[in-house]
Amino acid sequence: MTNIASRYIDPLTDYGFKHIFGNEPDKDIMIDFLNALFEGEKIVVDITYSPTEHAGEDAKEKKVLFDLTCTGADGETFIIEMQRTDQEFFKDRCVFYMSRLISAQLPRGTSNWDVPLKEVYLIGIMEFQFNNINNNYLHNIALINRDTGKVFYKGMGYKFLELPNFDKKESELITDLDKWFYLLKNLSRLDKIPDFLDKRVFQKIFRIAEMSKMTKEERELYHSDVKAKSDWNAGIRYAEKKAAEQGRLEGKLEGKLEGKLEGKLEIAINLKKAGISVELIAETTGLSIEEVEQL
Repeated sequence: MTNIASRYIDPLTDYGFKHIFGNEPDKDIMIDFLNALFEGEKIVVDITYSPTEHAGEDAKEKKVLFDLTCTGADGETFIIEMQRTDQEFFKDRCVFYMSRLISAQLPRGTSNWDVPLKEVYLIGIMEFQFNNINNNYLHNIALINRDTGKVFYKGMGYKFLELPNFDKKESELITDLDKWFYLLKNLSRLDKIPDFLDKRVFQKIFRIAEMSKMTKEERELYHSDVKAKSDWNAGIRYAEKKAAEQGRLEGKLEGKLEGKLEGKLEIAINLKKAGISVELIAETTGLSIEEVEQL
């Protein structure tokens, strides 16, 4: 749970994430994060932040609103999404976001394929466990040939950070990516900068995230976001509790009904053995004539 009285803001709130990662003067933070995430798969040397709202070419097309988007020096686009809890169609939304940015590269009415598409990547930072994949804390997803296992198309991909699955201890943090995972999960719980986070970019994050250095307006916005996150989590927990209670009640009711039915059947069998008419047995037990005849 996020503590408003913490020394450092929570980067997993909407405001906290954008405050740390979404400012042009501090774009070196996002650049370092992306390079740690891609682990040499590609090198990001510079970025520019892009509008977070993306409308289709047709006014009837659904607008999409990203948490953060930025463009690399080679024109590649990075979509960064924070997701607090699982949703039934979360994967569908990610595919839709990716498709929208890819299709927008070729203006409507043109058919010029002389120029390759620019790369597009979606990065999902998730505070929930991603169902039906595995227990890894980082999922790299791309278009692959299922027969050979080789990447079919390198110009798009998804990277999902499943934070609940990251449980490395401080002594186990080896790579920069390990340290990024640790920072995202624990920044708001720390009261000082750990020695192992001595890299310049991490030092900068601690300075930016320090509550005492925020303006009154910034603190108010952050506190409002923390409350919204707390209310959201409380609502989810309450809904889960009510669902569990409802399940228990339905189970008890079902058990009682099954018990009553078994009792009726036993009475009906005994009455039938005594030669009582089917019609009278049905009227006495509440069973249908067909049910009594089948006994």
